[in-house]
Amino acid sequence: MSNYDVKQEVTDKYSLRGRVFHKLREDILNGKYDEHEELKEVTIGEELGVSRTPVREAFRQLELEGLIQIIPNKGAYVTGITEKDVKDIYMIRSLLEGLCARWATEHITTEQLEEMEENVYLARFHASKGHMEQMAELDNRFHEIMYEACNSKLLQQQLRAFHDYVLRVRRKTLSKAGRGAASNEEHEKIMEAIKAKDADNAEKLANQHIINAYENMIQSGLHEAYEKAETEIEK
Repeated sequence: MSNYDVKQEVTDKYSLRGRVFHKLREDILNGKYDEHEELKEVTIGEELGVSRTPVREAFRQLELEGLIQIIPNKGAYVTGITEKDVKDIYMIRSLLEGLCARWATEHITTEQLEEMEENVYLARFHASKGHMEQMAELDNRFHEIMYEACNSKLLQQQLRAFHDYVLRVRRKTLSKAGRGAASNEEHEKIMEAIKAKDADNAEKLANQHIINAYENMIQSGLHEAYEKAETEIEK
């Protein structure tokens, strides 16, 4: 086998593991698997059309992220995200979102600003109609526009990672009465600050926006689900 073939084989191997990892990660975060549910290598391998090796490698990576627990001689079990994990993510994300908004005031393009304005307008319409699914999609896109506008691949990567972790929780909070409309009003203020190139205010508003989202989640009682899961683990 030539050096090229060896390199290609290694690349394909890691690419395959990467695809399996991202698929399983997405499924766990989207709620396909229940808390403490066992993930079976053979079953997942058959579902994804791969051997057990890339599945086993993906399991190791998922364990490093704290999404599953591998118990020797027993198997791999979904741990999901704890209440403390969510709080930590929101607090860290609030700081990063603020930085993102600050940089967006310097780098946002005319096209991105126009899309942001349209996003806010459409979200206001859907909020008035009670279309929560559309609100969730528009909320997600608003943040994506801001991530793109900050002109930093590293910051985008970190924000998207945190965003993925709390996506299910965030969708549930947006479905609560009043939060969808309030969230969009906060988006509009952030957009106006970015448009005015007021970096200090944009950073402050974006930071507070994420803190408001977290406080709304706590007030809605969604944290009880995490407390229940942690109690079951202790048992």
